Amino acid sequence: MRLHAAPAAPAAAPGKLATLGRFCHRHRRWVLAFWVAVLALGVLIGGRVFEGSVTNTSSGGYESVRGSNLVAAADPAAGTVTAVVDGKPVDSPQVRDAVTAAAADLAKLPGVLSVSDAYQSGQQALRSTDGSASLVTVRMAADSSTAQQQAVSQALTAMQPPGTHVTVGGDLVLQHEVKAQTASDTRFGEIVTLPLTLVVMVLVFGGLAAASLPVIGAVASVGGALLAMFGFSQIMDIDTTVLPIATVLGLGLSIDYALLMVNRFREEKGAGAEPAVAVERTAATAGRTVAFSGLTVAVALSGLFVFTSPVFRAVAAAGVSVVVIAVLAALTLVPALLGFAGHRIKPPKHAEPDEGFFARTVRRVQRRAVPVALVCVALLMAAGAPFLSADMRSTGAAVLPTSSAGRQVSDTVDARFPQLAPAPVTVVVQGSEQDGAQAARQYAADVVAKLPGVAGVRAVQPAGPDLSTVEVLVHGDPQGAQAKQVVDELRADRGGLTTYVTGDAAGVVDFQHELADRGPWALGLVAAGTLVLLFLMTGSLVMPVKALLMNLLSLGCSLGALTMVFQHGWFSGLLGFTPTGGLETFIPVLVFAFAFGLSMDYEVFLLARIKELRDQGYGCKQAVQLGLQRSGRIITSAALLMVIVFAGFAAGQMLMVKEMGIALAVAVAVDATLVRCLLVPAMMSLFGEFNWWAPKPLRKLYARFGLREHVALPPLEVAAGASVPGPRSPEPSAARV
Repeated sequence: MRLHAAPAAPAAAPGKLATLGRFCHRHRRWVLAFWVAVLALGVLIGGRVFEGSVTNTSSGGYESVRGSNLVAAADPAAGTVTAVVDGKPVDSPQVRDAVTAAAADLAKLPGVLSVSDAYQSGQQALRSTDGSASLVTVRMAADSSTAQQQAVSQALTAMQPPGTHVTVGGDLVLQHEVKAQTASDTRFGEIVTLPLTLVVMVLVFGGLAAASLPVIGAVASVGGALLAMFGFSQIMDIDTTVLPIATVLGLGLSIDYALLMVNRFREEKGAGAEPAVAVERTAATAGRTVAFSGLTVAVALSGLFVFTSPVFRAVAAAGVSVVVIAVLAALTLVPALLGFAGHRIKPPKHAEPDEGFFARTVRRVQRRAVPVALVCVALLMAAGAPFLSADMRSTGAAVLPTSSAGRQVSDTVDARFPQLAPAPVTVVVQGSEQDGAQAARQYAADVVAKLPGVAGVRAVQPAGPDLSTVEVLVHGDPQGAQAKQVVDELRADRGGLTTYVTGDAAGVVDFQHELADRGPWALGLVAAGTLVLLFLMTGSLVMPVKALLMNLLSLGCSLGALTMVFQHGWFSGLLGFTPTGGLETFIPVLVFAFAFGLSMDYEVFLLARIKELRDQGYGCKQAVQLGLQRSGRIITSAALLMVIVFAGFAAGQMLMVKEMGIALAVAVAVDATLVRCLLVPAMMSLFGEFNWWAPKPLRKLYARFGLREHVALPPLEVAAGASVPGPRSPEPSAARV
C-alpha cells in the first residue's frame, strides 16, 4: 500500500507581530471574550467618567488661577443657582408675592446657604435696567450634593408668577449642562458616524462581512478608551472637553487601523492564502504599519506633557492611552474577528493595478513639478494666513448652544443686569481684614482708576477675612487687546500690595504666556521625535524634514479655516452656532497635536509603500508612482472615514467640540488630497535621489537600528484550482529610473 506524504505546512510569517496574529487567530474565542468584557466595563463603568469630569482645569501656576482659588477657598458656597423672572414689571404685587414666598421656601431647603431677591434691601442690582425682570440667587453650601442643587433648580422652575417666564441658570447649572451636553454630543457623534462608516466600507470592500469588522473593532476600542479615561479620572482632574476629543480620536484611529488590516487580509486571500495564513501575514505586514503609525501619533500627543495646564496633560494622557488601545484592538481583536468571519470575506477579483488614477496623477505632477509645488505651497500658506490674526479668548457660557437655559441666564445677566455681569478684570488684594480693605480702596483710586484703558472701578468688596476684590471695567472688548494691556499694567504696578490679577482677560494673558514659554519646547519635542521615527523608517534625513514642513503647511490650512469659521463666522448659520469673535484658548494647541499626529499617520502609510518599492529596486519616480497607486485608494478611504467621524462630532452642540471636529476634518481632507496626491509627488520629483540622502554615520546607524516596514514573507503554497488574481507588472532591475 502506497502512503502519500502529507502536504507541507506553509512557512510561518516571521516576526513577533505575526506570532501575535497567529495566537489571536487560534485563541479567538478568548480574545473576543476579553474585548467583550472591556466593552461592557467601558459602558458600565467608563461611562461614569462624564459625571466625574470637571469643567475648569486651568493651571494652578497661573496668577489668575491662584487669585481665583484664594477667593473660592474663602467662600463657603460651592456656587449659585440663579433664576430670571421675566415678562412683567418687577414691582407688580403678584410677582412680588410669588417671588418672596418662593424665596422663603427655598431658604429652608437642605444645602442652601442664602437666598437673595430683588425685594430685599440693598439688592437693587437684582433688578434689570428696564424694570421688567429680576433675579433670584441661591447660594449653595460647599458640601451640598448634586441632588440638593437639582432640588433647588426644580423649586425655582416651579416658581411661576402670573404672566412671567422663569429661566434657571447660574454657575452650578452651567457646570451640569456642560457635562450633560458633552455626553450627549459624544453619543450623537458615535450614533451618526458608525452607520455612515459602515456604508462607506461596504462600498470599499464590496461586502458586509469585511465592512463590519472595522466598526466592531472601533466600538470595542471606544469602550476601552472610556475605561482608560475613567481610570485617569481617579488620579487626576479630567476636563469635560477632553472626553469627546479623546473619543473621536480613538474612533477614527480604530476604524483606520482595522481598515488597513482587513484590506491586507483580502489581498493575502486574493494571493491564495488560507484564512489562518492570511491572518498571520496580515499581522506581519499591516500590523507593523499600524504599530508604527500609532507610535507617531503618540509622539505628537506627548508634546502636550510639556505644558503645565492640566487640560493639556489630561488630553495627552487620555490621547496616548486611546492610541495604545486602538493599536491593541487592531493587532488582537481584528485577527480574532478574522478567524470568525475570514471565510466570508471576499478577496479582490483583481490585484491592484499598477496603472490607474493615482499613477496617472503622479506622472502629470512629475512633468510639472515646479509649478505644482509652488501652487500647492501658495494655496496652503494663503489658507493658513487668517490664523495670524486669530484672537484667543475664554468662551465661558457661549460653549453651550443658545437653547441652553444656563447660557440664556448668562446672556441675560450680561445684557440686562450690568452690575452683576462678570468684570473683565478683577484684582484680588491680600492683607489684614481692616488695613487690607482700606489699602484696596486706596489702590483702586490711586492706581487702577487712572490707567488709560480702565473705564471705571465698579466695586471694592471684602472676599474673606484677609481678602478684598477690586472689579475693573475696561474700554472695548472685555478680552481684547486693551483689556490685556490693563492686565499687564496692573501686574507691573501693584502699589506695594500683594495682589493677584484675575478674570477672563487675565486668564487669556496667562495662557498666552505659557504658550510662548512652553510652546517652542513642545514643538521641538514633537519635531525631534517625528524626525527620529521617520529616519528610522526611511534611512533618509531629507524626507523626514520635508514631511515635517509639509505637515506644518497642512496644519496651518486647518487653523486658518478654524479662524475664518469660528472667529469671523463663515458658515455659522449652516453649522448652527453663534460666533464669539475668537477661538477658545486651548483649541489651536490641541488641533496642532491631533492634526499633526494624523498627518504623520498618512505620511507613514505612503512612505512605507514607497520605501518598500525602492528596496525592491524601483527608481525614485517610479516608486512614487506605484507607491501612491497602490496605497492611494486605502489612504483616501481612510481619510474619508476620518472626515465622516470628525464631521459627525462637529454636528454636536458644544462649541469646542465643533471647533475640534471642523479643524480635524479640514486637516485630514487637505492632507489626503492636496498634500499626499500633489505636493508630496512634486517635491519628491524635484529632490530625486537626494530624497534618500543621509550622512555616512547616520547611514550606518540606520543599517543597524532601522525600522524597516517591508517584511520578507515566505512564498505561498497555493492550493490547486485556487483562483488567484493576475500578477503585477514585472519587478524592475536594479537600474534606477
